[in-house]
Amino acid sequence: MEESKVTSLADIVYERVERDILSGAYQRGDALTELKLSEQLQVSRTPVREALRRLEQDDLVESRGKSIVVVGTTRRDLLDILEIRLRLEGLATAMCCRNITKDQLMALDENVTLQEFYVSRSLPDRVLEADSRFHAAIYAACGSRVFEKQLTGLMKRLMRHRRLSVSDNQRAQKSTAEHRAIFEALAAGDAVRAEAMAIRHVERARTNILAATPQEE
Repeated sequence: MEESKVTSLADIVYERVERDILSGAYQRGDALTELKLSEQLQVSRTPVREALRRLEQDDLVESRGKSIVVVGTTRRDLLDILEIRLRLEGLATAMCCRNITKDQLMALDENVTLQEFYVSRSLPDRVLEADSRFHAAIYAACGSRVFEKQLTGLMKRLMRHRRLSVSDNQRAQKSTAEHRAIFEALAAGDAVRAEAMAIRHVERARTNILAATPQEE
């Protein structure tokens, strides 16, 4: 029971620190200590130690002597993540077209409609949430746990960069229109068009993300 509790706390610490790294709350080069994190999160040092070990396995932090330093996502990482996502997203969307249910299509339609509303009101945080739900729904409906896991992980690594991107309302409008086009292809059962629309969407997102991201990263 005690071991289960520690594991649960380690999961909570891991998710919190991961989110802070990926959102930019912790910057590249920041030092993290077990003591400071345990005090901040009000947990013992054991789950913090386990969480930091997992973050190091994910290449988000690294040990430097007695210090744990934030690595985050480098510019090279970003380029690689965007390239991998480009290769996988179209395939996942085509697979989704063959597997998505009527209920899932209805939920996807409602999500795009919400995103259109948020864009019209210039609410970037809400737009980002709706954008994330749109892609998560496609990954979940593609019928492959491997694709879903890989693409979900890539989207998490892009969190901060995607937030920068949707803060541009003109891009947010175009991105939402691209989501609507992808949905319409899925609703029509046109896997070829759905794949093409998804690839075009990711290509444009990549261009915008790179333009919005400082070169020094």
